[in-house]
This record gives sequence, structure tokens and C-alpha cells, in this order.
Amino acid sequence: MSASIPYPAQLEFHGDRHIARWRPLVQWLLAIPQLAIASALRTLREVLLVISLFTVLFMERIPQALFDMITTTYRYEWRSVSYALFLHDDYPPFDFEPAAADDGVEGHTALSIAYPEHLNRWKPLYKWLLAFPHYLVLAALAIGGVFAFIWSFFAVLVTGEYPEGIRDYLVGVYRYALRVEAYVGLLTDTYPPFDLAG
Repeated sequence: MSASIPYPAQLEFHGDRHIARWRPLVQWLLAIPQLAIASALRTLREVLLVISLFTVLFMERIPQALFDMITTTYRYEWRSVSYALFLHDDYPPFDFEPAAADDGVEGHTALSIAYPEHLNRWKPLYKWLLAFPHYLVLAALAIGGVFAFIWSFFAVLVTGEYPEGIRDYLVGVYRYALRVEAYVGLLTDTYPPFDLAG
């Protein structure tokens, strides 16, 4: 993939490294309502992806409204998870406006997925198999992410600052997972890069 062509699924994070030292102790608790809604939206997304499978097989595309709602579930999940990981201290909005492009309502995070006008009707039958190497990479990245999160927890408690490298790594792992899910979830036919960068 050319470096000049961005991947259709984009995830960004911009935030201050300074985090109040007490936040890691309670922010996960404050995030519970958001995470509960994100979990319900994930269930909805799974249903919508099954519907998408049939629209791709028969129409070679996903209707825009359906695509927008699926993207919204990913965006809401990212905002909730980034808050729960105390990457920032602004409580995420309860925003359910379906859109493929991020509206910028949450200043620290942005998640957009470019709408494809046409999808290959046969790729849904074998994309999951092509993504197998990514599953292995994601498993290793997730293990590293657990250790990175534990380290950041204590780093913020002691210093009041989120270590930049660890924060970038956690954001990169989530970005990587989003791209793999977007590919396997039929939102794009573009094979995801083996890259954590934006």
C-alpha cells in the first residue's frame, strides 16, 4: 500500500500527557456506563454485520445508513475505551449520530471509516482466512498491551503523566485491531497493513 493513500479505517488520538494522579484509581469506574453502552452497541454491530454480509453478496455494497451505524458503534466504543484507559480525562459524550466520518464532537479522539461505493461480492467468503496472520499479530499486541497498561497505571500514579511511548502503543494497537475488524467485517476490501501508525 502506498504511504500516500491512507487506509480507509482511520483512528486518531490527540491528548495532553498530563493526567491527574487520582484518575487511574477511579476513571475505570466512571467509564462503566459508557462501556456498558459500548458493549450493547457491539452486539448491535454483530447483527448489522450479518445483514451487511447479505447486502454485499447480493448488492456488492453496504447501504450508507447501515454503514454509518456500524461505524458509529466503533466510534462510540473507541471513545469509551480511550476514557477507561485514562488516555484523557474528558468524559465522552453520549453521542449516537450515525456517520462514517467523525464529527469532531470529542476533541481527543477521532474515528472514521471511508464509505466504499463497491465491494467485491466474493471476498466475504474468504476475508476471515486472509486475516489469519493479523489475528496472530493482534494476540501478541494484546499481551503487550496488558503490560503497557499496567505500566502506565503506575506511571500516572507516580508522575502524573502518561508515558508517551506507551500511550502511542495502546492507541496503535487499537488502530490495528480496528483495521482488521473493518476488513473482516466487510467495511473495506483493502487489506490492512501490518502497522500501528496512523
